[in-house]
Amino acid sequence: MTDEEDALRTTGFLTEEQARELFADMNEVILAGEEMRRLRSEMITLFAGLGWTQERIARLTGMSQPAVSKQVAKARPDGPASPPDITLDQHDTPWLEGRLWGLAEEISASLHDSAHCTRLADALGRGRKRFTPQNVDTLRRLVEKDLMERRAELPGSHRSAYDAISRGLDVPAKAAATDAAGTGSAPVRRALARRIQRDRFDGDN
Repeated sequence: MTDEEDALRTTGFLTEEQARELFADMNEVILAGEEMRRLRSEMITLFAGLGWTQERIARLTGMSQPAVSKQVAKARPDGPASPPDITLDQHDTPWLEGRLWGLAEEISASLHDSAHCTRLADALGRGRKRFTPQNVDTLRRLVEKDLMERRAELPGSHRSAYDAISRGLDVPAKAAATDAAGTGSAPVRRALARRIQRDRFDGDN
């Protein structure tokens, strides 16, 4: 044992590994915040490009109008943009991931946060987890487990939505890319799909 290791053990202070994990947790929170700010900026640019006034955007985002104006000027949208296709039935991967995310949140809410998918859906929403293929696969398994084990407590629309999402995600990458629709980055499309999916369930109630 080195003098440094002995000092750490006897003083009870953090080891290097503990400190690394501590900073890793902090870095995840910082990264999540930065990614959310980028997503908000993209959404502001999208709505400004569609002709929404800066006053309206400021009211909805809780930002000051000068802050919104600065963001819009920085992005410099070139005239009115065509509205993105936000119909629910789209087949590009980010859109399907957003639908899966929205479905998981609806299941979690229906089961009063006792669903298997609750923790991961929440972590994705807070930016603590990212939409990697592994995390998406895990979310699919957890959602399917909830649908199987708690089907008596969930509406049939949840199962139908999952079946459609799952079929889309199983499409080979080339076909899905060819079938992609709409505009915006992957995070923007996930956020839009999540909202549209949740609104669809609300409309079914």
